[in-house]
Amino acid sequence: QVQLVESGGGLVQAGGSLRLSCAASRRTFSNYLMGWFRQAPGKEREFVAAIDWNGGSTYYGNSVKGRFTISRDNAKNTVVLQMNSLKPEDTAVYYCAAENGPFFHSNSYSPSSYDYWGQGTQVTVSS
Repeated sequence: QVQLVESGGGLVQAGGSLRLSCAASRRTFSNYLMGWFRQAPGKEREFVAAIDWNGGSTYYGNSVKGRFTISRDNAKNTVVLQMNSLKPEDTAVYYCAAENGPFFHSNSYSPSSYDYWGQGTQVTVSS
């Protein structure tokens, strides 16, 4: 069992930045692919970013490429999503997720591939 706790959400103006953090409970954190998803009201949960077990490879959704950066620190059991140049359409609840397995694969774009989820943190970008 892995418990995930997100922090760092809030209200920011368009063009601003936010840094989301996710703390994991499990010592074998490095065994997991870590991802971030988001869900806006009335919309499906959307893939944002993912990072493989050692941070060697990262993956991004098309809508955030070049603006968001995912990173992880296995010594601290944390994964971070740095969000820059935020837009109103980035407004959503952001979720941290863990997939049991070290590497990204084609199904890792789907929420159904992930085994553990955090409670979510609200990000609101005003225009």
